[in-house]
Amino acid sequence: MTTRTKTVHTEPVAAVGQPTLGGHVQSYLARLRGGDMGALPAILGLVVLCAFFSVLRPNFLTAGNFANLFTQGAAVVLIAMGLVFVLLLGEIDLSAGFASGVCAAVLANLLTIQGYPWYVATLAALGTGALIGLALGFLVTKVGIPSFVVTLAGFLAFQGVMLMLIKGGTSVPVQAEPIVAIENNNLPPLAGWLLAAAAVTGYAASQLLRYRNRSVRGLVTDPLSVVLVRIGTLAGGVGGTVYVLNLERSLNSLISSNRGMPVVVPLIAMLLVALTFVLSRTAYGRHVYAVGGNREAARRAGISIDRIRISVFVVCSSMAAVGGVVAASRFSSVDANTGGSDVLLYAVGAAVIGGTSLFGGKGRVVDAVLGGAVVAVIDNGMGLMNASSGVKYLFTGLVLLLAAGVDALSRRRAVATGNR
Repeated sequence: MTTRTKTVHTEPVAAVGQPTLGGHVQSYLARLRGGDMGALPAILGLVVLCAFFSVLRPNFLTAGNFANLFTQGAAVVLIAMGLVFVLLLGEIDLSAGFASGVCAAVLANLLTIQGYPWYVATLAALGTGALIGLALGFLVTKVGIPSFVVTLAGFLAFQGVMLMLIKGGTSVPVQAEPIVAIENNNLPPLAGWLLAAAAVTGYAASQLLRYRNRSVRGLVTDPLSVVLVRIGTLAGGVGGTVYVLNLERSLNSLISSNRGMPVVVPLIAMLLVALTFVLSRTAYGRHVYAVGGNREAARRAGISIDRIRISVFVVCSSMAAVGGVVAASRFSSVDANTGGSDVLLYAVGAAVIGGTSLFGGKGRVVDAVLGGAVVAVIDNGMGLMNASSGVKYLFTGLVLLLAAGVDALSRRRAVATGNR
């Protein structure tokens, strides 16, 4: 008696219930109705503000002013990117502005007064930022002092440290070419296009690979059409930005040319990608969101609460140090006002306006970039209109209050609909 074996050919099984484009849109609208606004308010606000200022001041949309938006808002955006980590835990860092000033003063002191190479001074400035964050985090976590009190004390103390570092308030020049180039030099136009192509290619590859892997494993994923729209939107935005930045911005191109992407732009982009990866693709990032969402539940899950709380202050102050270096680059000097004035208010405002919650548990690094763009547009547009400082601060404060109100109402809506 012979037994016949039947060969069964198996093929990958498509995921059951994969969403269609229409279903994806309906799901997004349902999230909006449930209070999950995301970055939509910031994007809409940015569009409205740009339209408003372009109507009142036609020179707002020029290539030169577009480049100015990047250089004017760079330091605030970088500080705000670090503040997102602290805000995710429901904490606050009121010392971030003057912490950036202290790090800039360390940089200037070592460069100009002590005569150290630029890379040694830069590493020392970044190390100073990390040590400041470690000290703040230790006081908040181990000693138990509220972050508001600790960082308010830092806000006051760091001003004194700055005065001691720069000898009583004099302006210390920063002339090292690699440092000055960050805010004052441009990349060659071809380099800008190559970086844009690399960024879009990398994003497209990661999105398509993620779609393929989830589809093969039968996991629910976004429709391919949505993935392609995301890639196309990024390509259009990046390509348009590079095109405008590569236009001639000099009033007399025969004497000197001013074209290309400011060096600070790819610096911000690289830090945005790196910090976004940390928050969204690593265990550490998941732990940050877990602690910010429900500290007791995170503790019971075995997460080291103290380590996470200390680490976010280290990240925040380290990014403040980067912002301080960029500020020193922009003005080619450091004085007692570096990191002071409205820097902290604008940085906190940028994070909140972009969509990061003041109550913890919700936020992304890109929120700081979007919010920073809103703050930069307001500051720049008001400047073109020759508005007084009082009007500028009033308008910015109202926008921040509106963003905080949207956050509070969104959270209330999420609780009412059971989406929290």
